[in-house]
Amino acid sequence: MSDLLSAAFVTVFIATVIAQAMPLMLAAVGENIGEQAGVLNLGIEGVMLIGAYTGFIVTLTTGNFWLGMLAGAVGGVVGNLAMLVLNVWLGLNQIVVGLAVTLIGEGITSVLYLQNNAKSVTSLGAPPEFKIPFLADIPVIGPALFQQSALFWVAVIFVIAAGFFLSRTNWGLSIRAAGQKPSSLDAAGGSVVKIRSHAVLLSGAFVGLGGAYLALITTSTFTPFITNGLGFIAIVITMLSRGRIILVAITSVVYGLTVAIGPALQVLGYNVSADVIKMIPFIVVILTLIVFARTSVVPPALGTSYTRGAR
Repeated sequence: MSDLLSAAFVTVFIATVIAQAMPLMLAAVGENIGEQAGVLNLGIEGVMLIGAYTGFIVTLTTGNFWLGMLAGAVGGVVGNLAMLVLNVWLGLNQIVVGLAVTLIGEGITSVLYLQNNAKSVTSLGAPPEFKIPFLADIPVIGPALFQQSALFWVAVIFVIAAGFFLSRTNWGLSIRAAGQKPSSLDAAGGSVVKIRSHAVLLSGAFVGLGGAYLALITTSTFTPFITNGLGFIAIVITMLSRGRIILVAITSVVYGLTVAIGPALQVLGYNVSADVIKMIPFIVVILTLIVFARTSVVPPALGTSYTRGAR
């Protein structure tokens, strides 16, 4: 067992945690932006799948991971157009539309994959590493964290930027106002519909990036239903984060730990059923929800449409 707990083993474990945490983190940040503006997107699972598939196809066709990530973001925006039109502009029920988006995303990506890509197992391979001088030479942590793809660092920058703009700028204040007191935003001369529209589109880009990261970096391929409930976990994390991106990041890393610990236990010689390993992340999410649900805070106007001048 001492050999298994070597530096190489710990390095691989840390890298696995990061690979599993990042797609969820990006998706949860996107959902956070939408929810802070008052838009509950239960279609995040379908939007992630659209982002994952478009990113996979573009990368497979061009061999360029950067174009694949960009395509994933665009796919996420396109996937969120239904939320934009039906929820924000027309004021239809957000829950119903969100569930429809999930079903559509699952169906479309599955059909397209089975029709065009299922005949051959296709792996994209690993993207080029971006080795940070000196830091990459740190034992254990260096190879796991500072030899990641440059895409990882761009994703981290996006997460940090989202946290800054939501909490430190007038734009973030407008986003929060649209979800907490839209009538006050309206009275102050702001447009609730415009702010929510921007939030939904930006949310779709982040969610699409999360899906693309899952397909391109975490798994290096695409399969139907590859998200495996990740979108719904992102919704739970968002509701428990109280609008704080730092809490989103922390809980995403905890999720990554729960996913990575199952295979690690098997490597260490523990006889753990594969079904139990698959259940561990969801059990942790349910327990977290039970413990912290009462202390969670969501925007008062979340899930409700806004009509100017309505009482």
